Amino acid sequence: MLTRRTLMKGALVAGAYAGGVGLAGRFGGLAKAEAPVTLVARPGEAMITDKGPTKGVMTYGDAEIPPVLRMRRGEAFALRLDNRLDEPTTIHWHGLRIDNRMDGVPFLTQPYVYGGDGFDYAFTPPDAGTFWYHPHCNTLTQIGRGLAGLVVVEDPADPVFDAEIVLNLRDWRLGGDGQFIAQFKPRDAARAGTFGTVRTANWRQSPQYDAPAGGLVRLRLAATDVTRILALQMEGAEAAVIALDGNPAAERFALDHLMIGPGQRLDLVLRMPDTEGAVAALKDLRGTKPATLATFRAVGASLKRDARDLPPLTQNPLPEPDLSAAAEIPFVLSASAEERPKDGICGSLGYNFWAINKVPWADDTGDPTAPLAEMKAGRTYIFNVENPTPQVHPLHLHGLVFRPMNSNKQAIRPHFSDTYLILPDEKVQLALVADNPGDWVFHCHIIEHQKTGMTSYVRVV
Repeated sequence: MLTRRTLMKGALVAGAYAGGVGLAGRFGGLAKAEAPVTLVARPGEAMITDKGPTKGVMTYGDAEIPPVLRMRRGEAFALRLDNRLDEPTTIHWHGLRIDNRMDGVPFLTQPYVYGGDGFDYAFTPPDAGTFWYHPHCNTLTQIGRGLAGLVVVEDPADPVFDAEIVLNLRDWRLGGDGQFIAQFKPRDAARAGTFGTVRTANWRQSPQYDAPAGGLVRLRLAATDVTRILALQMEGAEAAVIALDGNPAAERFALDHLMIGPGQRLDLVLRMPDTEGAVAALKDLRGTKPATLATFRAVGASLKRDARDLPPLTQNPLPEPDLSAAAEIPFVLSASAEERPKDGICGSLGYNFWAINKVPWADDTGDPTAPLAEMKAGRTYIFNVENPTPQVHPLHLHGLVFRPMNSNKQAIRPHFSDTYLILPDEKVQLALVADNPGDWVFHCHIIEHQKTGMTSYVRVV
C-alpha cells in the first residue's frame, strides 16, 4: 500500500543516494565510516533509587545508561539505529552541524523509525566539543524515560588533561516506590514546566568520581533534563569554563552560579585538591533547595598542576557573521490560546500553551506550519528574539550556530552557541550565517513548552 510513510522513506533514501553516499560534504553529509556503530533503542529497567529497579525505562545500548558516543572531528561516522521500542523514534544530534537529512526530525528531515525498523545515520562532524543525542519523537516521554546520551567529538590537537569525566545531568519523575509517575501536569506545562522528583548525574544520585590529586580534569557535562534550569557552582576546588555548548570560550572564566538550561553543555577544567581524600562538589544553587549533583575525590600524590599552564582548546571552523550586511528577522515568544492540537504518531500532550510569532506547532503531526523565515545560503542574519513571557526559555536552533549579542537583561560573553537561555522580558539578538541548507527546527528545549507549541523552523536555501 502506498502510504505517506513509504512515500517519505523512499524519497529520503533516493535523496540520500542522489546526494552521493560516501562523499563527505562540508557538513559531513553521507560519508562512509570504516566501522559503523549499531545503537539499539530498547525498553529496560534501572537502579535509579534504593527502592529497587525502576521499570519502564527507555535506553540505548546494552547498559543501563546510554553510551557516550565518541567521534573525531573531520572523520566519517556512521550509526545504525535499531528500534526495539513499541513506538516510533528517531535520533537528533543536538549541536552538530551536519547534513539536514541526518537531523532526526520526523516529517521535516526523515521518516519515523518504527518499532522493529532501523535507520542509518552517516555524517562527518565538523566541530569538536561536547554534544548530545536524543529522540525528536514523543519527546517528553522518550527523553523523560532515559533516551538521552552524550557525544564527545575529539580533536587530537586539544590539550592533554590528567582525567576526563562526562556527566549526563537529568531528573526523573518517580514516586516514593521508585516507579514512574505522570510525566507532566498541564498547569505546570503552561508555566515553568513539570519538575522531576529524583536528580541524577549519569543516572545515579550524587555519584562520586576519583581523579588525580592536584591534577587537571576535563569535566564535560550536558543538561539533558526535560525541564530543570541549573545554576552551577564548584565547591572545594577551582573550576573554570573552557567551552560552552561545544565551542571554546573566547576567555576562560570561573564557574560561579552559571545558569544553564536543558540542551546546554559545559566543558570545565577542574583543578583537583592537592590533599588525597579531599572532595570537590558540583552543586546546583538554583531554587530553594540547593543540590549536590556529583563529587570528585582526590587520589594519590599531588601532581601540582596549574590550570594557567593549560593551552587553549582548538577553535572550531565557525562562520563569522558579517553584521554590515545582516538582514533582521523578528521572533516573539508568547502564550497561545489556540485550539487543541491534533494527535500525531509521535504523541501529543493535548494542549497548545505556547507559540512563536503567535503560531503554535506541536511538531508531532505530518502537517507542519510554513517556515517562519526563509534565508539565503551564505548570508548573515540577526534573529531579534523577544521574550515577553514570565518564564525562562532555552532556545535551541538545529544545524546552525549563532553568536548572542546585545541583550537588554544579561551580560553577553563572546561565544558561538546553538542554545540560548532567554530570560523573562529579555530582548536579544542572535547573529548567524545561514551556511547549512535545509529546514532547521527552532524551539524551546523545555520539552513541555516545545510540545505545546513553542516550536517552529527556518529554511536555508
